[in-house]
Amino acid sequence: MNGMIIKALAMAGVLIIGTFVVVKQMNIDLSDPVNMITFIGAIAIAVLSFGVAAKYMQQMKSDTATGELAEDNWDGIGEYKNDLPSGWAWSYVGTLIWAIWYFLMGYPLNAYSQIGEWNKETKEYNKKFEAAHKNANKDTLKQMGESIFLVQCAPCHGNSGDGLDGKAHDLTHRISKGQVLHVIKNGSHYFKYPLGAMPAGLAQGKDAEAVAEYVANGLKGKAPAAWATCAGCHGQDGKGNGGQAPNLAEFDDTLIQQVLTHGKQGSIGRMPSFVNRFTPVQDKALAEYIKTLSSGK
Repeated sequence: MNGMIIKALAMAGVLIIGTFVVVKQMNIDLSDPVNMITFIGAIAIAVLSFGVAAKYMQQMKSDTATGELAEDNWDGIGEYKNDLPSGWAWSYVGTLIWAIWYFLMGYPLNAYSQIGEWNKETKEYNKKFEAAHKNANKDTLKQMGESIFLVQCAPCHGNSGDGLDGKAHDLTHRISKGQVLHVIKNGSHYFKYPLGAMPAGLAQGKDAEAVAEYVANGLKGKAPAAWATCAGCHGQDGKGNGGQAPNLAEFDDTLIQQVLTHGKQGSIGRMPSFVNRFTPVQDKALAEYIKTLSSGK
């Protein structure tokens, strides 16, 4: 064994010892399969890196190029038609074999996973939570819904649900004239109501203005003539024909659940879907609280 190889292995040894010292100082548990695999990988990288570097540096000093030159050359620099080094070829094959093993049998598919443990514990907790609050009364649901709202909804809609001066939907008011006009002009296909998507442009000009004003004012007073088109799906009272279309008169559980599930495109941007983020009881609690924002109760 020549001096360069010895030096390379010595440097690799120093790096391995340093890695081990750091592991000990950080109190990393090597009995954890993930930590142990990582540590073994660090040792392998250190040995291979210094070993391979030393090997090829030695070859550059002593070896001479042999073999048949290819016909093509670049500025007088040619290339030999030598076979791929066996070490490179076997390393490639070995990597493929390891990848297949890792995917089918190795970590994390059939071994301990911190993410898997977290998901399992979360599902177990949610199951207990649902059972504990299955028959929660309205006051409990409102309190629970307020906590959820302040964490998940208030950053956009504001603590009071006022929409932060137009930055998001004002939940203290069912719907504004501008929002109604936006939907009339662009349609709505995000919600999955039985009557389907609302096409764009069902009313134009003064008719659209009149409908938007009527809806924004809580459907009070005499309905404009163009409202007949809207009533075909939303009902004459605007309450959605028993869940067949969105309720334009007030927030209800169905509408809020549709928004949480599918998100909503508004005049100021896109609200993302919150599907699977809450449990059914939390969905109900959030809906209960949001309804109080516009009712004042």
